[in-house]
This record gives sequence, structure tokens and C-alpha cells, in this order.
Amino acid sequence: MFHFSQYRIQSALLSLLVIFAGISAYIYNGGFRYSVDFTGGTDIRMRFDKPENTAAIKKAIHDEWNGTVYNIIDANEIIIRIQDTPETTDNLDQKIQATVDAVSIDNPGKILQKSSLSSAVGDSLRNSSIKAILIALALMLVYIAMRFRFAFAIGAVVALFHDALAVLACFLIINRPIDIDVVAAILAVLGYSINDTIVIFTQIRKNLVSMKGKALDVIVDTSINQTLRRTILTSASTSLVVGSMLIFGGDAIRSLSLAILLGIIFGTYSSIFIASSIMMLFYKENK
Repeated sequence: MFHFSQYRIQSALLSLLVIFAGISAYIYNGGFRYSVDFTGGTDIRMRFDKPENTAAIKKAIHDEWNGTVYNIIDANEIIIRIQDTPETTDNLDQKIQATVDAVSIDNPGKILQKSSLSSAVGDSLRNSSIKAILIALALMLVYIAMRFRFAFAIGAVVALFHDALAVLACFLIINRPIDIDVVAAILAVLGYSINDTIVIFTQIRKNLVSMKGKALDVIVDTSINQTLRRTILTSASTSLVVGSMLIFGGDAIRSLSLAILLGIIFGTYSSIFIASSIMMLFYKENK
């Protein structure tokens, strides 16, 4: 049996190191890099008659518009994302078309679709996303407190908060923009992580009865080892799918798949090391 509870301090220090690195990156970068989902901007979808090497287009869009270009898998199409909107820039479509045509002379692109978002809507969407995450954490706190003891609820919510912070810290460290896909991934990860935590907590609650008289850390270690096979198999199989999305899914879903993969890793780690450690801390006080 592996004694997970012996590594409570080391695991806490590792988590603090990741979060501290994220805070340092936040200060160094001057905050989060938000995509047009939160800052406002325009998405333009273009199609080419022949396959196009988009490296030159990406450079031109970045240099001239400070924008990004995403390839679409198995299609001669790209998505151009910039912070300008038709309200702030006249003849935006024609200017983007001219930028692309200047570097793709023999294979001109055609605009298929355009969607714009004002900065006011972006601000509202960002605030709503933050509220959604906080409400999800609060509801999970209530649910775990009702199903288990309050100490279990504290452990579960601290672990979930840890998962969200760790994913955001990694995005800050690599200076990758935060978009609505990342927020959706974090919410999905919270659900994934809480499920794994509940499985472990259910086993702990069962063993508190069947192993009555044993030390709490022995009960916790036994419970984690009893559910470890399920945890590893579930995380590994899910990571294979998400890893395939990250490698082969293209730029359009890269942030989503990266955030989910990071969430699976940190969620598995926190369910084993963080949630149970925090639970033990508060359970002793309520024993």
C-alpha cells in the first residue's frame, strides 16, 4: 500500500509552486491575454481554392492587425481573429482581404463568414464566465456538505479551486490567450474532478465505519489505494482522447484540448493529494 498521506507537505508545496509561477507570469505579462471573446473583435472565415501555406498569412495578420490565424483541419480554410470591429475600422472586410491577398497572390482567399463582438459584450461575457465558475464551486460545496460531512466539502472545493488556478497558471506561464473555450474546459474539468473526488470520499466514508478505531491517515491511504486503479484507468483513457485532440485537432480547438488535458492531470492529482489532505485537516477539528 502506498502511503499518500505522508506526502501532504510535498504536494502542497508543489501546488503552491505552480500557483506562484502563475502569479509571477501574471505580473510579468501584465495580466491575462484575453481573446476577442472577452475583449471584443472580429472572426473572419476564409476559403482558398488550393491548399495554402498559412505561415506568411499568420505573420502578415499578426504584424498588421495583431491578430491570430487558425487552420481548419481537412479544409482549405482559415479563421482570422482580430480585435478590430466594423464599428472601429471602416471597410474592415476589404482591408483584411487585401492583407491576405498580398501574401497569397496566386491563391486568393474568399471570405465565407464574418462575426463581430463589441467590447461591451466581451466584458459582459467575461464577468458571466467568472460568475459561472464561482457559482459552480458554491453549489458543489453545498452538495458535498449535504452528502458528506462539512470537512469533506471543504476538501473537495479547495481541490476544485486548486484545479482551476493551476490550469490558469499554466496558460499564464506559456502566455496563451484565455477564450470562452478555456472557460468551458475549466467548468468541464470541475465536473470531472469532483466525480473522482466523490469516488474517493465515498470509499473513505465507508472505511470510517468498517475500519473504526484505525488512524484517520491509515483509513484515507487505504481508501485511495482501493480506488487508485479506477482513478488511473479513467484518467489515462480520457487523456488519450484529449491528447489526440491536442495533437491532431488543429489550432481551432487547441486551447480547449490543452485546458482539458491540464485539468485532467491536475484534477487527478488534487483528488488524491489535495482533497483528502484538506479533509483530514478539518475532520480532526470536527471529530
